Amino acid sequence: MQAIPDTLCFLNGEFGPLRDAKVSVLDRGFVFGDGIYEVVPVYGGRLFRFDEHLARLNRNLAKVRISEPLSRAAWLDHCRRLIAAQPAEDQLLYIQVTRGVALREHGMPPDLTPTVFIMINPMKPPSAEQRAGGVACVSADDFRWQRGDIKSISLLGNVLARQISVDQGAVETILFRDGFLTEASASNVWVVQHGVVLGAPKSGHVLEGIRYELIRELCAENAIAYDLRPIAQAEVRGADELMLSSATKEVLAVTRLDGGWVGRGATRGKPGPVYARLYEAYQRAKTTHSI
Repeated sequence: MQAIPDTLCFLNGEFGPLRDAKVSVLDRGFVFGDGIYEVVPVYGGRLFRFDEHLARLNRNLAKVRISEPLSRAAWLDHCRRLIAAQPAEDQLLYIQVTRGVALREHGMPPDLTPTVFIMINPMKPPSAEQRAGGVACVSADDFRWQRGDIKSISLLGNVLARQISVDQGAVETILFRDGFLTEASASNVWVVQHGVVLGAPKSGHVLEGIRYELIRELCAENAIAYDLRPIAQAEVRGADELMLSSATKEVLAVTRLDGGWVGRGATRGKPGPVYARLYEAYQRAKTTHSI
């Protein structure tokens, strides 16, 4: 059993040690995975794109018909208190809202009080070696449920998909549905062809990552063409560059896929020039998009 750190957390209106936090076994998050979550990066004590994360949280709560439990001001106050109690400069703030506590029945009971939980942990970014050399990924069919657009705590499909790459010593599992790219188990995936950054279109199978809009903005600021469209599996395998994006990875080059090298020519098996430009732009954005 892993030791639970004695860091400060927030649960249902109270702050206390994470190791002492408790919820009812009848909480619908526990028995059904009936809830929504968010992960917000914190750089130098400042929340990165907080309003975008909060807006997505509220959109997803609406999709599953859970009422918004806190105002923006309350969320911000609670989050900042946890940040101040954590000595690490760069952190990850985790927010979870479940429907609340009720007797086990599949239907949604009315008028429940949502369970609200926030914790914070030091960020574990990619290593310098991974930044310099890129990372390996594997691929698999996307066997998850049809509502990948909802950031649900029901993550068993993603857990199983991620374990495929863990078992093969890879960083991520890139997923395809009916021959087209969706996303990875815990990341969005970007394909570079002829200098154009391509992403899978937003759909019920793809989580609208906060970095979707950020990558679009960074491409626009750096005169890099950007397009969202269906991407066939053959295009992924023949890409000039592949990249992952997520709260923890930021943007990260993929240089091996299913044991083969990504790219061609001088950049075959190496992080490419578009990745280098986007990574530098991302670092600059961290100073201008945080509160």
